[in-house]
Amino acid sequence: MMRTRTPAHPKSAPALGGPPPGRSGGGAPSRVSAMRRRRQLPYLLLGLLLVLGCAAGGVVAGTQLGDREAVLVLAHPVGVGQELSAKDVREVSVSADSGLTPIRADALSSVEGRPFAYSLPAGAVLTREALGKAQVPPDGQAVAAVGLEDGQFPAAVKPGNQVLVVIAPENETGTGADGETSSPSSHSATVTDVRAKDSKQTTVISLQLPADQAQQVAAAPQGQVSVVVVPGGGQ
Repeated sequence: MMRTRTPAHPKSAPALGGPPPGRSGGGAPSRVSAMRRRRQLPYLLLGLLLVLGCAAGGVVAGTQLGDREAVLVLAHPVGVGQELSAKDVREVSVSADSGLTPIRADALSSVEGRPFAYSLPAGAVLTREALGKAQVPPDGQAVAAVGLEDGQFPAAVKPGNQVLVVIAPENETGTGADGETSSPSSHSATVTDVRAKDSKQTTVISLQLPADQAQQVAAAPQGQVSVVVVPGGGQ
């Protein structure tokens, strides 16, 4: 009699996609997490260094800003003899160790009304040496005096005004001896002094301008010179 053999039950096969036999299911993810943590560490250190660097830079910048002070500079050109007013200056911040001796912005009231000793351009830092008795003429400049009658200069002309000195042609028709037309000549100058004579018929105006032009102005016949006030200072 034949005996039928019952097949033994096979071992269960691992599920598809599962971990290999004999290994824990969480082993691979643990190694990946560890690798990620090791890779992120340099970036964390770099970020920390950046934060410390920014903090140090802020301290240095704060120190530098603390060493600055508000001072006065000229808002527009001024002429010698012109009296300082608040509209002539503006405030700027400069380094305290710049080597200059500027007038602080909070000291304006102590110097307001004082005359300028020099003609200065816009943007010049205002110092106490720039104020006081007129120091003219500087190198390359000269001072010429012209006697003018009423109508040859504005009644309100004063030291510090920027002016044009206009010299009319000698011939009233404006035609020279050679028949060519002559035009008036003009020279830019700064008024340094205005004095009326006792007769009050003639006013002597002192003008600072380049030395070669000063000679021309001084040599011009009386009655042919006029003064025109222009923008630029002392207004």
